[in-house]
Amino acid sequence: MKIDVILGLQWGDEGKGKIVDYLATQYDIVARFQGGPNAGHTLKFDGKKYVLHTVPSGIFRPNLMNLIGNGVVIDPITLKKEIQNLEAANVNYHDRLLVAKKAHLILPTHRYLDAASEASKGKDKIGSTLKGIGPTYMDKTGRNGLRVGDIFHESFHSRYEALKEKHLKLAKIYGDIEFDLKAEEEAWFESLATLRSLKAVDGEWYINNALKSGKKILAEGAQGSMLDIDYGTYPFVTSSNTITAGVCTGLGVAPHKIGEVIGITKAYCTRVGGGPFPTELTGDVGEKLRKEGMEFGATTGRPRRCGWIDLPQLKYTIMLNGVTQLVITKIDILNIFETIQAGTQYLINGEQTDQLPYDVCVEEIKPVWEPIKGWHSNLNDVSSFEELPTEAKEFIQFVERHLEVPVTMISNGPERKSLIVKELEAVS
Repeated sequence: MKIDVILGLQWGDEGKGKIVDYLATQYDIVARFQGGPNAGHTLKFDGKKYVLHTVPSGIFRPNLMNLIGNGVVIDPITLKKEIQNLEAANVNYHDRLLVAKKAHLILPTHRYLDAASEASKGKDKIGSTLKGIGPTYMDKTGRNGLRVGDIFHESFHSRYEALKEKHLKLAKIYGDIEFDLKAEEEAWFESLATLRSLKAVDGEWYINNALKSGKKILAEGAQGSMLDIDYGTYPFVTSSNTITAGVCTGLGVAPHKIGEVIGITKAYCTRVGGGPFPTELTGDVGEKLRKEGMEFGATTGRPRRCGWIDLPQLKYTIMLNGVTQLVITKIDILNIFETIQAGTQYLINGEQTDQLPYDVCVEEIKPVWEPIKGWHSNLNDVSSFEELPTEAKEFIQFVERHLEVPVTMISNGPERKSLIVKELEAVS
């Protein structure tokens, strides 16, 4: 048995939560493998919206097990709020939500350092979500972080105090910011009761034993591939490996155990915060996309930058991830456009290429556009690929031809039911 993977191919916000929720019925376990509360997976069904930051998106499917893997960094305060929201929604989570003991903890002083560091950068801000993600991963690689398993040990409080003092010394290199550390600490220690109430497991043994016993597992990624710490638009990236390789380290599985890799892309492109964005539209069309797509961050509420679909960028992340099938989301947002554009090549120093350069932040990149006729009609009631307008089908086929990966699902609305499942077929 192999573990399937689902992840975003752009800069995050591709609609992974909804797709995981749909696919979850085909699996026994959904496992988050990296990231933290900087992620926001939005699900909408029965007229209600739910946003998950740490809990896997399979939690709303009865009888399905969910694991927060060791590659995830956990803020107990955020996790407590998510648990409270699940309880308010009458979701029976307690016997179905597991936490890897080796997952690292986000301390209040991690968030303090994050905010102080970002504030000190001025106009050179990287667009951090200020959730303490970066400083937590720094402590992880610096070999002095605290993990979930540590909260059950007698030495936990003294180790917490030692790490806190280290953070406060580091913070002196930045300017003062408003941060009520005492209140944040009180809330943090109170929230540990919720974390302790969950079943902590040796995640790597749990996952591998489940695979050995024939369980079907879906690994859920957070953020997007272009935010990968190694292969994203550095330094405007997150602090973890958001690509398929992160599944191996984030859950403790061998590379040959990876099965299907389901990559998700919007029918257009967005990004939150700073950093390069080759197909960005800064005028009326970009604003039109933002308003129609309600493009505001699920975690931060910040308006997302918008642009047309970027095919060279997608080729790059498909290559990195070994994508075997594509999901295109938010195709309905393009309903209002008479003409759609697709970036098919980059123009760099007078030469055309479909490869991302070493430093996307430095190179001046101009997209080469190819116009595609829009369908200019409502797709809300469409339930099959055959029912799509001819122009919408041609758009999907255009993407398939350029990316050489079959599209198997198309999301045509935010609701759980608004999903077109397309037969898997070879790309000509």
